[in-house]
Amino acid sequence: MDADKPSSATDRDAVPHPTVAEAVVDAMLDRGVDTVFGIPGKQTLPLNRALADRDARFVVARHETAVPHQAWGYAETSEPGEMAATCVVPGPGDTNAMNGLKNALNDCVPLLHLAVETERSVRGGDGIHETPPETYDTVVKENVLVDSPAGAVPAVVEAIRTAREHPQGPVRVGIPKDVLAGRTPQPAVGERDPSPPPSPPAEGVTEAADLLADAGAPVLLAGGGVRRSGASDALRSVAEGLDAPVVTTYKGKGTLPESHPLSAGVLCGGASAELRDLLADADVGLVVGSDLDAVATASWSVSMPETLIHVTLDGDDVGFGYETDLGVVADADRFLRALDEEFADERAPSRDRSGAERAESVRAADRERFAALSASTDGDGGDDRDDRDDRDDRDSRPLRSVEVLSAVRDAVPEEAVVTADAGGFRLWTLVSFPAAGPRSYVNPGSWATMGTGLPSAIGAKLANPDRDVVALTGDGGLMMCVHELHTLAATGIDVTVVALNNDDYAIISEAASRSYEFSEGAYGWAETGLDLVAVASGMGLPAERVSERDAVGDAVERARGRDGPALVEVVTDPAEPQASEWMTGARPGE
Repeated sequence: MDADKPSSATDRDAVPHPTVAEAVVDAMLDRGVDTVFGIPGKQTLPLNRALADRDARFVVARHETAVPHQAWGYAETSEPGEMAATCVVPGPGDTNAMNGLKNALNDCVPLLHLAVETERSVRGGDGIHETPPETYDTVVKENVLVDSPAGAVPAVVEAIRTAREHPQGPVRVGIPKDVLAGRTPQPAVGERDPSPPPSPPAEGVTEAADLLADAGAPVLLAGGGVRRSGASDALRSVAEGLDAPVVTTYKGKGTLPESHPLSAGVLCGGASAELRDLLADADVGLVVGSDLDAVATASWSVSMPETLIHVTLDGDDVGFGYETDLGVVADADRFLRALDEEFADERAPSRDRSGAERAESVRAADRERFAALSASTDGDGGDDRDDRDDRDDRDSRPLRSVEVLSAVRDAVPEEAVVTADAGGFRLWTLVSFPAAGPRSYVNPGSWATMGTGLPSAIGAKLANPDRDVVALTGDGGLMMCVHELHTLAATGIDVTVVALNNDDYAIISEAASRSYEFSEGAYGWAETGLDLVAVASGMGLPAERVSERDAVGDAVERARGRDGPALVEVVTDPAEPQASEWMTGARPGE
């Protein structure tokens, strides 16, 4: 165009291209990602503006460590494949988020992590918050750095697909701030669905069916892959057709509702001797959706059935900790459905002892252990176990975790979502707090990081607005994410927090005393007790403190009945036996 020639009306009135940030948000919304957890910074503002203009949900946390745990809780309690996004500033924000990203990676939980990178013009010059992008390679499923301004939307679209593809996981996309703020046209991106997970080979299904049908005492062991693939219905059908007890791993907890007569409990560090015997005494075991990791199996010291069938997505898991008679690399849901069809062809066997009887024998033994611990008046459940009538002595000691958890379970609807933090009480929760379904219970897997209970409950409530959500945590875990009490108060997200406070890192103190001759309570705060009610109230959250057995349920019901979030602090016994000792020792009365 000549310099003195006027521009056309079309040129003058042309609508500018949307910013790259706007195009990225549109791509996310088009693919069902409409909730973002994060902390804004100057670098993230182009994205924040685009999210606000499109009425996407942006939840402002108080610390980046909580941000991925919120998205993790969102996905854990949603239908398979549903996910949220996270957004943080570079450097400190990104490195703080690494803890939660690793947790999501270990648990195969999908999320999109948007990291706003240092501007390209200063990259390599030690700009503010600059860190090498490869720093994050080992804590995500895939780590992508956008260099070309036209590559932002394609990178985000591919990241969402990759996060949802089995095995699922978190994907990090680093986009420089100057790219987000620019108006570089973005290419149209063709749709490509996640690749379907592998289906099982017919011969593997038939061989597994033959082994199980001929078994005299089969058992199923279900892991987190059953949850991730949405295989709970298929698991139930196979268990019922096979008439076999179901044990779950700590990540598989709830994949079969624990009220089901075939539910035998959870394999974890607190699994009872009786549950371990159930596995060891079985002649054929089907492990599905689990890698049989060191955490669930106590470093592979738990004895497995004589004949072992192992179904997993990763062939490297087969034979790693245990000799396997039949390994199958396949999706849990596809395998279980194919196996169920085999049993539908009148393969269902008859047993000398029903699966329900075998499962009930384990649950009954567990109940005896819980009752004995609740009835005992001393710190280790010793000679006082049989003194069931000495209620005055029992009531004079602090509450124990199993007593609190029983009262909470009675006060919380079965269909509620319950999130559990890591810490000493976590094992008691795994073995004594019944889970009602695959998306009704959330706890961290092998990463076992503390500080997840409250943030994951925030994510779970946003994913399930019509369900009660209860966060179970200890004082140790809560103090690692206590800032998120303020997020609850500020947003009004209706979560009930139940905090068991023993003023101690009790699981550490117990091991230090037992194995290293430290004094009792070596890592506790007996002289500087923590007042969680004061902390919560100072952040604007209604709270109350209880220490009596009969008061726990009423306090939880009052908190649930509030129009908004609330906290219940329950004083518990720092000297209570640890589940890993109590549940694996001699049976009460023996």
